[in-house]
Formats: sequence, C-alpha cells, structure tokens
Amino acid sequence: MAHGPDLSLSIARLTFGGEVLYKDFHLNVAGGEVVALIGPSGVGKTTLLRILAGVETGFDGLALVDGHPAPLAPVPGLVFQDARLLPWLSCADNLRAVRPDVSNEVVAQALAATGLVDVQDKWPRQLSGGMQRRLGLARALLVNPRLMLLDEPFVSLDRVVVRELQALVTDLIVQSGATAVLVSHDPQDAARLAHRVVIIAGRPVQIVADLALDALPAQRSRTQIIAYEDRIETAMVESAL
Repeated sequence: MAHGPDLSLSIARLTFGGEVLYKDFHLNVAGGEVVALIGPSGVGKTTLLRILAGVETGFDGLALVDGHPAPLAPVPGLVFQDARLLPWLSCADNLRAVRPDVSNEVVAQALAATGLVDVQDKWPRQLSGGMQRRLGLARALLVNPRLMLLDEPFVSLDRVVVRELQALVTDLIVQSGATAVLVSHDPQDAARLAHRVVIIAGRPVQIVADLALDALPAQRSRTQIIAYEDRIETAMVESAL
C-alpha cells in the first residue's frame, strides 16, 4: 500500500495582531503517520493546519507536502469541527460540490465507506450530528484520501458517537495509508487515533512534548488506550498546559 505524503514544516516567524505567534518552529510528519496536535484553545493549532493545507501563506518559512510547497500540492481532505455542509444541496450534491466530475457510483462508494446508506437524496438538516460529520468525512475522502487534516472533528458529539467516528476514521486511514494531522484538545482522541502526539504551548509556540505511541491505532486494547491517555495527560500537566 502506498503511503500518504511526507510533511515538512519550518516556520521562521509568523505574527498575528502584532504578536509573534510562531518563531523557529519545526515539525515533520512521515508518510502514513497520524500525528495529533494537542494544545490549549487559541494556541494556534488550526493555524498549522491552514499552513499545511496551503491556505495560510503569511509567514516566513516553508511548508512542504512530498517536497512540494503546500500551496502547489494537491488539496488535502479537510474535516472540520462542524461539517460545513451546504444546506441547499442534497447529501450527494454536497459531495459533487468538491468533485463535480464524480460518478454516481463513486458517490455511493464514498457514502458507504463512511457508513451512510440511502442518504443520497436527503438534505443535510435531515441527518443527525454524527451523520453530518460522516458526510463531511466522505467529502474529505473524495478530495484527497492520501492527506487528511482534521480540526477537532469530534467536538460536541455524544461519547458513543465519538467512539464510532474514531473507529471509522482509524479504519479509513489504515485502508488508504493516509498521512493525517489531527488537531484536538482531548487526550482520548490522540490515544485512540495517533501514532505520535505533539503537544504545543507558549508564545511563541513551541513543541513541549513529542510522544511516540508504539501500538498501532487499529490494534490498541482498551488498557493500552487508557495508558496512553494517562501518559498524554501527564505530559500536558508537566508542560503546564
């Protein structure tokens, strides 16, 4: 299976509102690796996703996707805190909005892959919150299954739904060999999905902990997940987050 792209991020300086947000910041992600970015609200986690997606260019430095500048690389699959669906389009047409050339068969496959059945002609408002997130995930897979950037994709959902979505995301990443960067404030998200956890804090933002989680996400037992969660929480406390 081909892995997703390598990512390389080097920010010499990035300012926001006159404040230095990032300075001499470096992050590398190997192809096929899932990295969780953990940090307090407002620290600048989403900014890093925007840089990797090639939409934030107002900084001194370089972001590379498989050796290509991020703005020139294929658009990544983006999954947001809310699904950001177009309410005037059907579920199927929400997918076609990002891939106008896509066939009905591929649309059906994307919906099936995310556990959505018989929703092609429904409106987003007819779906539950969890189903809307699944539709957003299907849309991201159509855009680019090799590179997934996930910005707090499980917030404001029931924990049972969160567990289901975490398992789904893990399965899809394993199947596609994708490179993924997950932004979260929740250690459990990282403990379940990530190969590596990068904790960031401060002004300018710095990496204060970089933890490798050895067991493969799809093969982790409940005991391992709890142990990883405790390890991440401990690192967060020690980093004064």
